[in-house]
Amino acid sequence: MSATTTAGAPRLHDRPTGGTWSKVPAVTAGFWAVKVLTTGMGETTSDYLARTLGPVPAVAGAAVLLAAVLYAQARADRYRPAVYWAAVVMVSVFGTMAADVAHVAVGVPYAASAAAFAIALAAVFWLWRRLEGTLAVDTVRGGRREVFYWAAVMATFALGTAVGDLTAATLGWGYLPSGLLFTALIAVPALGHRALRLPPVLAFWWAYVLTRPLGACFADWAGVSRQRGGLDLGTGPVSLVLAVIIAAAVLGLTAGSRRPARADA
Repeated sequence: MSATTTAGAPRLHDRPTGGTWSKVPAVTAGFWAVKVLTTGMGETTSDYLARTLGPVPAVAGAAVLLAAVLYAQARADRYRPAVYWAAVVMVSVFGTMAADVAHVAVGVPYAASAAAFAIALAAVFWLWRRLEGTLAVDTVRGGRREVFYWAAVMATFALGTAVGDLTAATLGWGYLPSGLLFTALIAVPALGHRALRLPPVLAFWWAYVLTRPLGACFADWAGVSRQRGGLDLGTGPVSLVLAVIIAAAVLGLTAGSRRPARADA
Protein backbone atom coordinates (compact mmCIF):
# COMPACT_ATOMS: atom_id res chain seq x y z
CA MET A 1 0.00 0.00 0.00
CA SER A 2 2.35 2.64 -1.26
CA ALA A 3 -0.01 5.50 -2.07
CA THR A 4 -1.04 7.79 0.76
CA THR A 5 -3.19 10.86 1.17
CA THR A 6 -1.78 14.23 2.09
CA ALA A 7 -3.00 13.60 5.63
CA GLY A 8 -0.80 10.53 5.89
CA ALA A 9 -3.60 7.97 5.81
CA PRO A 10 -3.42 5.07 3.36
CA ARG A 11 -5.27 5.69 0.12
CA LEU A 12 -7.61 2.92 -0.95
CA HIS A 13 -8.30 2.32 -4.62
CA ASP A 14 -11.76 1.41 -5.84
CA ARG A 15 -10.55 0.43 -9.32
CA PRO A 16 -10.67 -3.27 -10.13
CA THR A 17 -7.72 -5.41 -9.09
CA GLY A 18 -7.62 -8.95 -10.33
CA GLY A 19 -11.11 -8.61 -11.79
CA THR A 20 -12.77 -7.43 -8.56
CA TRP A 21 -13.68 -4.06 -7.12
CA SER A 22 -13.09 -2.59 -3.69
CA LYS A 23 -16.25 -2.35 -1.58
CA VAL A 24 -14.95 0.38 0.70
CA PRO A 25 -14.18 4.02 -0.18
CA ALA A 26 -10.78 5.58 -0.65
CA VAL A 27 -9.40 6.85 2.66
CA THR A 28 -9.27 10.58 2.03
CA ALA A 29 -10.04 13.68 4.05
CA GLY A 30 -13.64 13.37 2.83
CA PHE A 31 -13.83 9.83 4.14
CA TRP A 32 -12.79 10.91 7.65
CA ALA A 33 -15.13 13.90 7.62
CA VAL A 34 -18.19 11.81 6.72
CA LYS A 35 -17.12 9.09 9.16
CA VAL A 36 -17.02 11.55 12.07
CA LEU A 37 -20.41 12.96 11.05
CA THR A 38 -21.95 9.48 11.09
CA THR A 39 -20.63 8.84 14.59
CA GLY A 40 -22.23 12.03 15.86
CA MET A 41 -25.51 11.21 14.16
CA GLY A 42 -25.46 7.68 15.56
CA GLU A 43 -25.06 9.00 19.08
CA THR A 44 -27.86 11.57 19.02
CA THR A 45 -30.21 9.45 16.91
CA SER A 46 -29.83 6.52 19.27
CA ASP A 47 -30.65 8.71 22.27
CA TYR A 48 -33.60 10.34 20.50
CA LEU A 49 -35.14 7.05 19.34
CA ALA A 50 -34.67 5.38 22.71
CA ARG A 51 -36.52 8.21 24.46
CA THR A 52 -39.20 8.61 21.79
CA LEU A 53 -39.98 4.96 21.00
CA GLY A 54 -38.66 3.23 24.08
CA PRO A 55 -35.46 1.15 24.30
CA VAL A 56 -36.92 -2.16 23.09
CA PRO A 57 -38.73 -0.89 19.95
CA ALA A 58 -35.76 1.36 19.14
CA VAL A 59 -33.24 -1.48 19.35
CA ALA A 60 -35.51 -3.84 17.40
CA GLY A 61 -36.13 -1.30 14.65
CA ALA A 62 -32.44 -0.43 14.42
CA ALA A 63 -31.55 -4.12 14.17
CA VAL A 64 -33.98 -4.63 11.28
CA LEU A 65 -32.68 -1.59 9.39
CA LEU A 66 -29.08 -2.62 10.06
CA ALA A 67 -29.72 -6.10 8.68
CA ALA A 68 -31.37 -4.59 5.59
CA VAL A 69 -28.54 -2.19 4.74
CA LEU A 70 -25.84 -4.78 5.43
CA TYR A 71 -27.64 -7.16 3.09
CA ALA A 72 -27.71 -4.45 0.43
CA GLN A 73 -24.01 -3.80 1.02
CA ALA A 74 -23.20 -7.49 0.70
CA ARG A 75 -25.15 -7.66 -2.57
CA ALA A 76 -23.39 -4.62 -4.06
CA ASP A 77 -20.78 -5.46 -6.66
CA ARG A 78 -18.49 -2.61 -5.64
CA TYR A 79 -18.35 0.47 -3.42
CA ARG A 80 -21.68 2.26 -3.72
CA PRO A 81 -21.58 5.49 -1.65
CA ALA A 82 -25.28 5.56 -0.69
CA VAL A 83 -25.35 1.89 0.32
CA TYR A 84 -22.02 1.93 2.11
CA TRP A 85 -22.68 5.06 4.16
CA ALA A 86 -26.22 3.96 5.00
CA ALA A 87 -24.65 0.83 6.48
CA VAL A 88 -22.15 2.91 8.45
CA VAL A 89 -24.93 5.13 9.83
CA MET A 90 -26.96 2.14 10.98
CA VAL A 91 -23.90 0.47 12.50
CA SER A 92 -23.34 3.73 14.36
CA VAL A 93 -26.91 3.82 15.66
CA PHE A 94 -27.01 0.14 16.61
CA GLY A 95 -23.49 0.12 18.05
CA THR A 96 -24.40 3.07 20.25
CA MET A 97 -27.51 1.26 21.44
CA ALA A 98 -25.50 -1.88 22.22
CA ALA A 99 -23.14 0.04 24.49
CA ASP A 100 -25.93 2.09 26.09
CA VAL A 101 -28.14 -0.95 26.74
CA ALA A 102 -25.24 -2.73 28.42
CA HIS A 103 -24.83 0.26 30.73
CA VAL A 104 -28.40 1.45 31.32
CA ALA A 105 -30.41 -1.77 31.18
CA VAL A 106 -27.85 -4.28 32.48
CA GLY A 107 -25.86 -1.93 34.68
CA VAL A 108 -22.45 -2.71 33.19
CA PRO A 109 -19.98 0.12 33.97
CA TYR A 110 -18.57 1.89 30.93
CA ALA A 111 -15.05 0.86 31.96
CA ALA A 112 -16.08 -2.80 31.91
CA SER A 113 -17.97 -2.54 28.62
CA ALA A 114 -15.06 -0.65 27.03
CA ALA A 115 -12.72 -3.46 28.07
CA ALA A 116 -15.13 -6.11 26.77
CA PHE A 117 -15.58 -4.38 23.41
CA ALA A 118 -11.81 -3.90 23.14
CA ILE A 119 -11.32 -7.63 23.65
CA ALA A 120 -14.03 -8.35 21.08
CA LEU A 121 -12.35 -6.06 18.55
CA ALA A 122 -8.96 -7.64 19.21
CA ALA A 123 -10.51 -11.08 18.67
CA VAL A 124 -12.00 -9.98 15.33
CA PHE A 125 -8.64 -8.56 14.23
CA TRP A 126 -6.78 -11.68 15.33
CA LEU A 127 -9.11 -14.05 13.50
CA TRP A 128 -9.25 -11.79 10.42
CA ARG A 129 -5.44 -11.60 10.22
CA ARG A 130 -5.03 -15.32 10.88
CA LEU A 131 -7.47 -16.38 8.16
CA GLU A 132 -6.90 -13.65 5.57
CA GLY A 133 -3.32 -12.59 6.21
CA THR A 134 -4.03 -8.84 6.27
CA LEU A 135 -6.25 -6.23 7.88
CA ALA A 136 -5.83 -3.81 4.98
CA VAL A 137 -9.25 -2.51 4.03
CA ASP A 138 -8.35 -2.01 0.39
CA THR A 139 -8.47 -5.80 0.07
CA VAL A 140 -12.15 -5.91 1.11
CA ARG A 141 -13.93 -7.02 -2.04
CA GLY A 142 -16.68 -9.23 -0.65
CA GLY A 143 -16.89 -12.66 0.91
CA ARG A 144 -15.28 -13.49 4.23
CA ARG A 145 -13.14 -10.36 4.32
CA GLU A 146 -16.21 -8.17 4.10
CA VAL A 147 -17.80 -10.06 7.01
CA PHE A 148 -14.68 -9.43 9.11
CA TYR A 149 -14.63 -5.79 8.04
CA TRP A 150 -18.17 -5.08 9.20
CA ALA A 151 -17.67 -7.07 12.41
CA ALA A 152 -14.65 -4.87 13.15
CA VAL A 153 -16.61 -1.71 12.28
CA MET A 154 -19.40 -2.73 14.65
CA ALA A 155 -16.92 -3.43 17.45
CA THR A 156 -15.18 -0.07 16.94
CA PHE A 157 -18.48 1.79 17.25
CA ALA A 158 -19.45 -0.02 20.44
CA LEU A 159 -15.94 0.46 21.89
CA GLY A 160 -15.84 4.12 20.97
CA THR A 161 -19.26 4.73 22.50
CA ALA A 162 -18.21 3.18 25.80
CA VAL A 163 -14.91 5.10 25.86
CA GLY A 164 -16.58 8.42 25.06
CA ASP A 165 -19.21 7.96 27.77
CA LEU A 166 -16.50 6.81 30.17
CA THR A 167 -14.57 10.08 29.86
CA ALA A 168 -17.57 12.39 29.54
CA ALA A 169 -19.87 10.88 32.17
CA THR A 170 -18.12 8.39 34.46
CA LEU A 171 -14.91 10.40 34.83
CA GLY A 172 -16.90 13.64 34.75
CA TRP A 173 -14.77 15.44 32.16
CA GLY A 174 -17.80 16.61 30.18
CA TYR A 175 -18.61 16.34 26.49
CA LEU A 176 -16.70 19.31 25.10
CA PRO A 177 -13.42 18.59 26.96
CA SER A 178 -13.73 14.93 25.96
CA GLY A 179 -14.28 15.93 22.34
CA LEU A 180 -11.18 18.12 22.41
CA LEU A 181 -9.21 15.26 23.97
CA PHE A 182 -10.18 12.85 21.20
CA THR A 183 -9.43 15.52 18.60
CA ALA A 184 -5.86 15.60 19.89
CA LEU A 185 -5.62 11.82 20.14
CA ILE A 186 -6.83 11.22 16.59
CA ALA A 187 -3.90 13.30 15.30
CA VAL A 188 -1.45 10.82 16.82
CA PRO A 189 -1.81 8.01 14.23
CA ALA A 190 -1.66 10.48 11.32
CA LEU A 191 1.50 12.10 12.69
CA GLY A 192 2.91 8.71 13.61
CA HIS A 193 2.37 7.44 10.08
CA ARG A 194 4.08 10.46 8.55
CA ALA A 195 6.91 11.03 11.03
CA LEU A 196 7.54 7.61 12.57
CA ARG A 197 6.50 5.39 9.67
CA LEU A 198 3.70 3.83 11.72
CA PRO A 199 2.26 0.99 9.59
CA PRO A 200 -0.66 2.40 7.57
CA VAL A 201 -3.05 -0.39 8.54
CA LEU A 202 -2.37 0.21 12.25
CA ALA A 203 -2.71 3.98 11.76
CA PHE A 204 -6.02 3.53 9.95
CA TRP A 205 -7.69 1.34 12.57
CA TRP A 206 -6.30 3.43 15.43
CA ALA A 207 -7.86 6.55 13.93
CA TYR A 208 -11.03 4.66 13.00
CA VAL A 209 -11.69 3.69 16.62
CA LEU A 210 -11.17 7.28 17.78
CA THR A 211 -13.64 8.77 15.29
CA ARG A 212 -16.47 7.26 17.33
CA PRO A 213 -15.92 9.06 20.66
CA LEU A 214 -14.77 12.18 18.79
CA GLY A 215 -18.00 12.62 16.82
CA ALA A 216 -20.23 11.40 19.64
CA CYS A 217 -18.83 13.79 22.25
CA PHE A 218 -19.31 16.86 20.06
CA ALA A 219 -22.80 15.74 19.02
CA ASP A 220 -23.78 15.13 22.64
CA TRP A 221 -22.36 18.52 23.60
CA ALA A 222 -24.60 20.15 21.01
CA GLY A 223 -27.69 18.14 21.92
CA VAL A 224 -27.81 17.66 25.70
CA SER A 225 -29.14 20.13 28.24
CA ARG A 226 -27.11 22.95 29.76
CA GLN A 227 -27.33 21.15 33.10
CA ARG A 228 -25.29 18.35 31.52
CA GLY A 229 -22.80 20.77 30.02
CA GLY A 230 -24.34 20.97 26.53
CA LEU A 231 -25.83 23.59 24.23
CA ASP A 232 -29.37 22.22 24.68
CA LEU A 233 -30.15 22.11 20.95
CA GLY A 234 -31.92 18.77 21.35
CA THR A 235 -30.87 15.34 20.10
CA GLY A 236 -33.64 15.30 17.48
CA PRO A 237 -32.65 18.57 15.76
CA VAL A 238 -28.94 17.70 15.94
CA SER A 239 -29.66 14.31 14.36
CA LEU A 240 -31.68 15.95 11.59
CA VAL A 241 -28.98 18.50 10.77
CA LEU A 242 -26.29 15.82 10.69
CA ALA A 243 -28.48 13.62 8.49
CA VAL A 244 -28.89 16.44 5.97
CA ILE A 245 -25.15 17.14 5.89
CA ILE A 246 -24.32 13.45 5.50
CA ALA A 247 -26.90 13.05 2.73
CA ALA A 248 -25.43 16.04 0.86
CA ALA A 249 -21.91 14.66 1.26
CA VAL A 250 -22.95 11.21 0.04
CA LEU A 251 -24.70 12.75 -2.98
CA GLY A 252 -21.45 14.48 -3.78
CA LEU A 253 -19.50 11.25 -3.38
CA THR A 254 -21.99 9.43 -5.59
CA ALA A 255 -21.68 12.05 -8.32
CA GLY A 256 -17.91 11.86 -8.06
CA SER A 257 -17.88 8.08 -8.30
CA ARG A 258 -19.76 8.25 -11.61
CA ARG A 259 -17.07 10.34 -13.27
CA PRO A 260 -14.59 8.42 -15.45
CA ALA A 261 -11.58 7.35 -13.42
CA ARG A 262 -8.28 8.95 -14.42
CA ALA A 263 -5.51 6.47 -15.01
CA ASP A 264 -2.58 6.57 -12.60
CA ALA A 265 0.54 8.18 -13.95
